[in-house]
Amino acid sequence: MARISEVGVKKILEICDRYADEKTPLMMILSDIQNEYGYIPLEVQKIVSEKTGISVAEIYGVVTFYSFFSLEPKGKFVIGCCMGTACYVKGAQQIIDKFSELLGIAPGQTTADGLFTIDSLRCIGACGIAPAVTINGKVYPKMTVDMVAPVVEEYRAKGGNGQ
Repeated sequence: MARISEVGVKKILEICDRYADEKTPLMMILSDIQNEYGYIPLEVQKIVSEKTGISVAEIYGVVTFYSFFSLEPKGKFVIGCCMGTACYVKGAQQIIDKFSELLGIAPGQTTADGLFTIDSLRCIGACGIAPAVTINGKVYPKMTVDMVAPVVEEYRAKGGNGQ
């Protein structure tokens, strides 16, 4: 989103207008923009700032504080590796390391082909099925290092088919 089209700007302004009557609209605006575009770059933050009167510094602070907002585009498949205590103790670090090794990226990065992003997550509340991994919301319980390669291949096949 290096340069936002007129249609894109209009859509962002419409999102801001949805919450014009709210006392504290920022989280709702940013959430809708994140859902619409997949990330919230600085250029978008400036548009929101101009429309709402909220400073770019405050908007940037919110975007960078909450892990569900992103400054960069995410992959088609977002792999969330829970690193909460229960998952960590049961081998989550080795699992995220295996995803990183196979995909050639570190947590927080996206593959060059735009298919995968790896996110290191705090506790996702799946302690009973630790270690847990999510991919676009689908939960993989009791994940093991040996399960990583087949899961990656499954999603590579989906990505190649435009699914």
